[in-house]
Amino acid sequence: MSFTFYNQFSKAIDERILLQLNSIKTLKKNQIEDLIESEWNTFLASRDSTDHFNTMHLDIPEEILGTSGIYDLTPLDPSRKTAIVLVSNKNNKTVTRRIDENKITKILLERTGMGNSGESYLVGEDYFMRSPSRFFPTKSPGTIKVETIGVKDAFSGKTERGVFPDYRAVKVYSAYGLIEISKLKLVILSEIDIGEVTAPLKKLRIRLLGLIVVVMLIAIILSLFLTRLITVPIMNMQESLKIMAAGNYEQNKAFYKISNEMKEMFEALAQLKKSLQGAVAFSNEIGDMNLSSQYQPKSENDILGKSLIKMRDKLREFRNKENKNRLHAKRLLVDGLEKERQRLSMELHDGLGPLLTTLKFYIENKVESIEHKKVMLKAVDSTIKEVRLMSNALMPSAINDFGVGAVLSNFVESVNASTDIDIVFEDLTKKDKSKLSKTQKINIFRIGQELINNALKHADANKIRITLSEFDDFVSFFYFDNGKGFDLKKVKLGSGIVNIRERVEICDGKIQIDSKNGMTTFEIELPITNE
Repeated sequence: MSFTFYNQFSKAIDERILLQLNSIKTLKKNQIEDLIESEWNTFLASRDSTDHFNTMHLDIPEEILGTSGIYDLTPLDPSRKTAIVLVSNKNNKTVTRRIDENKITKILLERTGMGNSGESYLVGEDYFMRSPSRFFPTKSPGTIKVETIGVKDAFSGKTERGVFPDYRAVKVYSAYGLIEISKLKLVILSEIDIGEVTAPLKKLRIRLLGLIVVVMLIAIILSLFLTRLITVPIMNMQESLKIMAAGNYEQNKAFYKISNEMKEMFEALAQLKKSLQGAVAFSNEIGDMNLSSQYQPKSENDILGKSLIKMRDKLREFRNKENKNRLHAKRLLVDGLEKERQRLSMELHDGLGPLLTTLKFYIENKVESIEHKKVMLKAVDSTIKEVRLMSNALMPSAINDFGVGAVLSNFVESVNASTDIDIVFEDLTKKDKSKLSKTQKINIFRIGQELINNALKHADANKIRITLSEFDDFVSFFYFDNGKGFDLKKVKLGSGIVNIRERVEICDGKIQIDSKNGMTTFEIELPITNE
């Protein structure tokens, strides 16, 4: 029973670790894809002022320079450092830019929730690394070969997770997937050493062996006791039979007494069987990780029952700690993402914005042709407007000054201006007296932004209604659209709804989703914590 439970628990731990690694891999994959696409969009927007930035020492082939796209040119770098290059070929003019590898490294080296031995890294089609190894920090990525099962499976189109030796020949848990953007094709892996994960299991195995010894001792004592119970009644019965064989039939009372003792023995045996059945059923519940199952020890001396209860309580404690760590890791990842968005927003606003304003001033005062001036000013104004939209999408600057209600109102107005969908937002927050924290405001805005974007992409709706209500102890967010809906039991939920659920979970809130053809609603409640 103990070894069966150990094996079941070990499998559960394996699955949990692989699921966690898969979540981390998916998050980092999304972050890297967002980074590359952002760099590409920024590069295309500013290509006329860019000329082979940071790619001078790369001998780029003409066939690559002749085709616009995103390329992995690490093998061309003399130092074999990560070289992801953006190439734009337009009007017979070729412009290139190399993405700063430190941005990619920063995402991959974030090891929250990955223990002491965990790491995430990229591998190119030549089976060499495209990001630094935390175990070989002095080596260039392009000199470390990674021809593992995970890399081969990912390049063959499989997005899986498993256990196998990594590039150090150390057995690891691994989750892997493929990144394909334009001409770029890389594998991303998130891994952690098996030795680190299984260390607690080894201690548990020792405890289980001790439990087996205890159970065996109890079984031996019970066997001796039962043997005595069986032997004494049989001897008494034998004595009574001898008396009766001698012709003394007055010993009927003794005979009936022996019969009662046998009956009591079998009743005790039935009770023991029932007790053991309860213990086995309870251990199976624990093995299935049903830690809410209850069990009542038969007495103060029920060592097996107490041991199983103690084991259940330890597993409850472990699960609670795991859930807390998982939630903490999510909070850290979301906080990091929001900080990065805020940084990018500030760079757009404070860096590119003044340059465009200066350019506009120059055009107004230096360009003599009125026709050319109008065309150029129109282009600059459109660019400034687009930069402001991008900056507000990354991190609305008014969210702290005017509140999440005002920011959502502005977002809804901008969407209404660009689509035919009828969107109505009702702001019932307390404005200047609002108790919402900055984190709550950002998460509420992201939830509303995600819901509206999902509706625009997938719902085929022509009406959206949103209400944000703030009370003393909680804030309520209600969303409705009349789109085609989705079946929660059948549809494979995308990352949008997953992100919404995770943001609600991070804020210790509750969410209820109801969707059918013609009506989809999200009801969300978040406690006001003033964090």
